[in-house]
Amino acid sequence: MAAELVMPKLGESIMEAKILRWLKKEGDAVALDEAVLEIATDKVDSEVPSPFAGTLSKIMFAEGETIEIGKVIALIETGAGASQSTAPVAVKEPAPVVEVAAATSNSTVSAVKSIPTPSNGNGEARFYSPLVLNIAREEKISMTELENLAGTGANGRVTKQDILAYVQHRSAAPATTIAAAPSSAAVVSEPVKVAPAKSYSGNVEIIEMDRMRKLIAEHMVMSKHTSPHVTSFVEADVTNIVTWRDKWKNKFKQREGENLTFTPIFIEAIVKAIKDFPNINCSLDGTNIILKKDINIGMAAALPSGNLIVPVIKNADQLNLLGIAKKVNDLANRARANKLTPDEISGGTYTVTNVGSFGNVMGTPIINQPQVAIMAVGAIKKKPVVIETENGDFIGIRQMMYLSHSYDHRVVDGALGGMFVRKVADYLEQFDINREI
Repeated sequence: MAAELVMPKLGESIMEAKILRWLKKEGDAVALDEAVLEIATDKVDSEVPSPFAGTLSKIMFAEGETIEIGKVIALIETGAGASQSTAPVAVKEPAPVVEVAAATSNSTVSAVKSIPTPSNGNGEARFYSPLVLNIAREEKISMTELENLAGTGANGRVTKQDILAYVQHRSAAPATTIAAAPSSAAVVSEPVKVAPAKSYSGNVEIIEMDRMRKLIAEHMVMSKHTSPHVTSFVEADVTNIVTWRDKWKNKFKQREGENLTFTPIFIEAIVKAIKDFPNINCSLDGTNIILKKDINIGMAAALPSGNLIVPVIKNADQLNLLGIAKKVNDLANRARANKLTPDEISGGTYTVTNVGSFGNVMGTPIINQPQVAIMAVGAIKKKPVVIETENGDFIGIRQMMYLSHSYDHRVVDGALGGMFVRKVADYLEQFDINREI
């Protein structure tokens, strides 16, 4: 009996994935939960395990092709009686269909989901991913422009790289009017001019960006283009936290077998502040503010390659300090080992980045879209500080740290952004030195 291996669901916002490499070829035996192929999304690379034991009888798509979630990508012959020991066949759910508003031939794309639209030159429906439609909407790219854009994906589909390259060319080139072609005529898009090769003087080495670095670069440029960034700074006295951690770190290591870092304490304070200022935990869709009820904290983590990834602690408000510490260590360790699943790096509602781990006292972080705010925590430094008491002021040595809060000024004003980072600092300064973990 032939069972279908489908492209798995990889996260709530991921609608397609690219096949990087088949680990098995037709005719190979496949064990239950054995990796069959490697895939890549806009967020992460991962392996697809087989839910069946049997023989890989047919590969439906070649390496390099981009496939929709839920589509059958291979057939596995399970053999007689194999169904008794294998998982049930995954059922493909129908793709959600949301209409694209188009009042005129030059209307901008306004949908956040995708629908098939005519045509890809072969008489078949042309599919636009939600990511491509979102970029088109933000850049005010008309449906006519989108339909005329040549795609490099499977069956001529427009990929993220295609539309970003078009946006870059479009912003650099003089504005032109694209006339709507008759529906019966074939539309030929104007070829994009390729910049001439550059020559570099001196002793240089040219290094091609790896795939992850290209995605990071695109995401950062898109974020700065999308959100007007504002950054507020607060200095916090974290002497109690340093003293408490010094007391507990060796006990924690012996008891739990892992390190107790400052990051869980910072996340705990951020979660408390989000409960006080829930409007910071949102995203923006056009003129609609999407208030998130779940508190999912992303934590930026540096990889051995020098790249950056942001694993997410889901429902962080439901964890105590020990639970957060365990989750931080687990995600950080698996991030460095490239063992994160796509779902573990999606769905974040607020992000924190620890620039202090590199010795930096402060930073101006870029918002992790589609969130509206991000906080950077700086290095903890001993400083002489004026301490106010009932008996007068005096100068003492305290452990001080800067908090940098970048936020989207379209939806977060200075009052909310400033009060939020001040509240986080208050929670850090009020840390109970006698608490246990």
